[in-house]
Amino acid sequence: MMKRWLLGLLLCCAMLPASAHKPSDSYLSLDVQGEKVTGQWDIALRDLDYAIGLDQDGDGKLTWDEIRTRHAAIAAYALERFNLATDAGACSVQVGQQLIDDHTDGAYSVLRFTATCPSSPATLIIGYRLFADLDPQHKGLLRLTHAGVTSTAIFEPSHAQQRLSLAAPDQWRQFSAYVKDGVWHIWIGYDHILFLLSLLLPAVLLAAPANNLRGAFIDVLKVVTAFTLAHSLTLTLASLSLISLPSRLVESAIAASVILAAVNNVYPLFRGRRPWAAFGFGLIHGFGFASVLIDLGLPKGALLASLFGFNLGVEIGQLCIVAVFLPVAFLLRRTRFYHHLLTGGSAVIALVALVWFIERALDIQAQWIGV
Repeated sequence: MMKRWLLGLLLCCAMLPASAHKPSDSYLSLDVQGEKVTGQWDIALRDLDYAIGLDQDGDGKLTWDEIRTRHAAIAAYALERFNLATDAGACSVQVGQQLIDDHTDGAYSVLRFTATCPSSPATLIIGYRLFADLDPQHKGLLRLTHAGVTSTAIFEPSHAQQRLSLAAPDQWRQFSAYVKDGVWHIWIGYDHILFLLSLLLPAVLLAAPANNLRGAFIDVLKVVTAFTLAHSLTLTLASLSLISLPSRLVESAIAASVILAAVNNVYPLFRGRRPWAAFGFGLIHGFGFASVLIDLGLPKGALLASLFGFNLGVEIGQLCIVAVFLPVAFLLRRTRFYHHLLTGGSAVIALVALVWFIERALDIQAQWIGV
C-alpha cells in the first residue's frame, strides 16, 4: 500500500508544470477622460499562440513578422471577449497600435485601443472573457484611472462582468480581490508549496520534547514565521521598485531553494538552522510573489493597498496548507510510511525541482522574438 502511495506521489510530482510559478495573467489599463476611454491590453504571447496560433512555421520560435501578420487576428480575438459600457449604453471600441513588450515572465502583445462612450460615465461596466474557454485559472488585472485616481480590479470566469464606480471606487472590493488572488497564487505556486512542505516534513520528528504536538507546532511556527518575514520584505521592496532582479535569476533561484530544502531531509545541510534557511530562501521567493504587482504598474497610492491585500492572501493560503499538513503528519509520524515519505518524497521533490532549475536557468521553454 505504501509503495502504491509513493508511486502516486511520484506521478503527481512528475505532472507538475515546469513553469510552476507564474500563472496566466493579462494586464488591462483604462484611462477615462470624459466620454473617451484610452486603453492598453498586454496579453502573453505564449497564451495567444496557444489560443490562435502565432508560430506559423512551427519552429517553436516567434518572430516579429509572424506576430505582425497576426495583428488583426489578435485584436479580433481579444476584443470579441471584451466589452465596455456605461449605464447609457455600449461604448464603441477601435483598435490602435499593436506593439510587443517584455514582462517579468516573457514577451507580451501590447494592444492599444480607444473607446467612445454615449456620455461621460459615472460607472463603467466591463465584461472580460479572455481565455475563459481555454484556461479557467486565467485572470485579467485591471488598472483604471480617472481624474487622477487609480483603482484596480481582477477579472476571472466567476467575475467576468463588473460595475466599477469612477466617482467612488470600492476600496474594500479591491482589497478583498487581492487577498483572494494572494491565496490562489500560493495554492497554484507548486514551487512555493513544495518548498514549504520540504521544510515542514521533519517538523513532527524534530519536536522538543519528542512526540509532542506543541513542540511540532512551535517548530513549524519558527519556520513559517521566518519564511513570512523574509518574503514579505522582498515582496514589498520589489513591488515598490526599490530592488529589482532579473526574472530568470529569481525563478532559477526559487527552484534551487526547493532542491536544497528537499535534500536537507535526506542529507542534513542546515543542521538545526531550518528557520534561518527559510528566511534566506524566503527573500528569493518574495521576488517571485512580486511579479504580479510589478507587471500591473500601479502608482504607489493604489499599490500599497493591493500589496498589503496580496501579501495577506499569501499568508492565509500558506497557513491553510500548514493547518492541513501538521495534524496529518503528527498522526503518521511513528509509521514506517512517514519515514519513507520523508526520504522518498523529498528525493522526488528534489528531482522535480532540478528539472525546473534546468529549464529556467537555460530558458529551454522560452520563446524568443526576432526582429
